[in-house]
Amino acid sequence: MIKRGIAHVGVFFLYLLSLLPLSLLFFFARLLYYLLYYVIGYRKKVVRQNLTNSFPEKSPVEIKVIEKKFFLYLAELIFEIIKMTSISKAETLKRVKFTGLEQLEAHFKAGESVLACTGHYGNWELGTLALGLSISAKTMVIFKPIKNKIFETWFDCMRTKYGNIFIAMRQTLRGMAAYKNEPTLLCFASDQSPTREETKYFVDFLHQPTAALLGVEKIAKSTKRPIYYFKVSVAKKGYYHVEVLPMCLEPAKMDEFEITDLHFKFLEDIIKEQPQYWLWSHKRWKFKPE
Repeated sequence: MIKRGIAHVGVFFLYLLSLLPLSLLFFFARLLYYLLYYVIGYRKKVVRQNLTNSFPEKSPVEIKVIEKKFFLYLAELIFEIIKMTSISKAETLKRVKFTGLEQLEAHFKAGESVLACTGHYGNWELGTLALGLSISAKTMVIFKPIKNKIFETWFDCMRTKYGNIFIAMRQTLRGMAAYKNEPTLLCFASDQSPTREETKYFVDFLHQPTAALLGVEKIAKSTKRPIYYFKVSVAKKGYYHVEVLPMCLEPAKMDEFEITDLHFKFLEDIIKEQPQYWLWSHKRWKFKPE
């Protein structure tokens, strides 16, 4: 009961905080960066090990530069997500610009549904919110629920306030069936680590064997939906550009695991361009091939 009360107070505080201008929130982000990196040392060992393994060609000095940039961006990302609680439609669309959406609209006009792939790179939450405001079809996003139900409800309200539909990963097929008679865009951030039971395939990603989720490939092959990759780049602090790239337009013709390999290749190339914007604090390489 006490924990629930604290969680409710926390959510209310986050709403009040979201009312502040983002420029002021970025000042708080700078303070949070110093706290996370220099005082708490939040997952610093995990981040450094992930970066060292992923970029064996880089020196310890270069790794530390990326590490610091990542922690600063992580702090900014936290406050950007808090801001989403009260962000307006106009502000959302000002901060996220898309190119290539006409490719999706051609499919929707033909009555076809589409799959979208991306990774936990840049502000994927804000990008998804803006996407739902930018296309004619319903935007459906696959996600992993968090354990705290109060904060889960807060996240759900924030994510769906402009019409996006969020579907728990284990309910993907049921969610798709509910909208089978209309064009939809089904979105996956498939760089998450699967559970041990879900680990069926390893891909070569950032110089390491990496357990991969196969949901996008399975759905694409069974439904024959084309797949587009959403390439996120940071234009400047708080502003993003998303380029829609055709990844696989005829999934039925692809060999087994070819779509999964392709998705991770797209993501790897993006990470190498600006590595600080990927979620390095995630314990991504928990499992190894047996």
